[in-house]
Amino acid sequence: MFPSSDIPDCFYPFQPTLVCPKLPTPEHSLYLSNLDDQKFLRFSIKYLYLYKKSVPVDTLKSSLSRVLVDYYPLAGRLRTSEEDDEKLQIDCNGQGALFAEAFINLSAEEFLPLLSKPNRSWRKLLYREESQSFLDIPPLVIQVTHLRCGALIICMAINHCLADGLGTCQFLHAWAHMTTKPSSTALPVGPFHFRELLRPLKSPKITKQHPEFTVSTVDRIVGTLVDPTTQHVVPTCFTFTPSQILQIRKLCVPSNKCTSFEALASHVWRAWVRSLGPPPSLRVKLLFSVNVRGRLRPQLPAGYYGNGFVLGCAETTARELARSNVGHGVERVQEAKRALNDDYVRSMIDLLEERRARPDLSATLVISQWAKLGLEDVDFGEGKPLHMGPLASEIYCLFLPVVGNPEAITVLMSVPERVVEKFECCMRDFSAENDRGEMEKGEQVIHGVVRLDVER
Repeated sequence: MFPSSDIPDCFYPFQPTLVCPKLPTPEHSLYLSNLDDQKFLRFSIKYLYLYKKSVPVDTLKSSLSRVLVDYYPLAGRLRTSEEDDEKLQIDCNGQGALFAEAFINLSAEEFLPLLSKPNRSWRKLLYREESQSFLDIPPLVIQVTHLRCGALIICMAINHCLADGLGTCQFLHAWAHMTTKPSSTALPVGPFHFRELLRPLKSPKITKQHPEFTVSTVDRIVGTLVDPTTQHVVPTCFTFTPSQILQIRKLCVPSNKCTSFEALASHVWRAWVRSLGPPPSLRVKLLFSVNVRGRLRPQLPAGYYGNGFVLGCAETTARELARSNVGHGVERVQEAKRALNDDYVRSMIDLLEERRARPDLSATLVISQWAKLGLEDVDFGEGKPLHMGPLASEIYCLFLPVVGNPEAITVLMSVPERVVEKFECCMRDFSAENDRGEMEKGEQVIHGVVRLDVER
């Protein structure tokens, strides 16, 4: 068996190449909406797929070249706008996606046990492009890595400014479609590129309150509850079976009329607060991604792969969340979702036009929903993946699909090392009761720790 959780180095037989669209594509500057061009989205989402059998690299390159004819902005480069150097746009120039091929002295049997918790050494599985700035990195970077057993790892980085999770899933299925059906002349769902449907008003009108961007005075004093620059955070991972999720939903007294996401989000939020033990009166937030393609009027067209989500914001006090059953958090999540109508999204777009607001992360848990998108079903011709997940563990919480069990959900997130055991205990506790004196007993000590972390 492999002796360490760190994987060995990759061997690159060839220099990485640029895969360009197979046919000429439009050359123009593509507008990015304010939902695309938020500063907190200026990074690449990194995915890791493990397949039992390899697909010929030439086949993957050929199908990628073909699908980039349809998804030609992914072959372009990000640039600053000539009108506003704070604003980004896509230079659709057909320059190409970066593609690397590697080999590693590792088997799928050795790698699979390590996949429950991302490891920093996994970054070897995605070629690192040396660049002067974020803008110089191609929006799409892919590495295929051959394992000694014949298995294949496909890792990719897709710039979040160009696509959200749903849009990325749409692209991956399109690439897989062209791989398995190379004679196809069209995709099942063609991409819709243009984001002008989400342009702000010429005279922006902010008609709604947007708590996802609001930082209270108390939050500024307390500081960020989980700050990776001052606290050592480690990844934790839990897989919830359908029966466990149903058990949590039944705790939503007086009514269990909630979705699996709402129940599990509330449970994780509550466990996070109970383990950190912030001051009871502190207002804590849960930010979670919500697809608004169908909430807008008119709806966004089929095939829209740009960022079509906003952050719902649930809010309550630490005391209320920790003491209550899971139904309290569910009600806050449902309230936040109901607010996300067309007026709210348009108001948010106008707010982002007036000021480059960032989400408030001071006393906030952020959940990104990767489950239920179909990411785990991407098949390049040799079967569905043995594993699908992120390349790295971030401070954000991810709800991940479980290969082979579409109703199960894996929760992956990083928490401060000092509270790992308590967080894991709270995550395993589905009971509605809680030690009511726990927060008050530890208030002064925990408050002091939070303040100390900020002052360092």
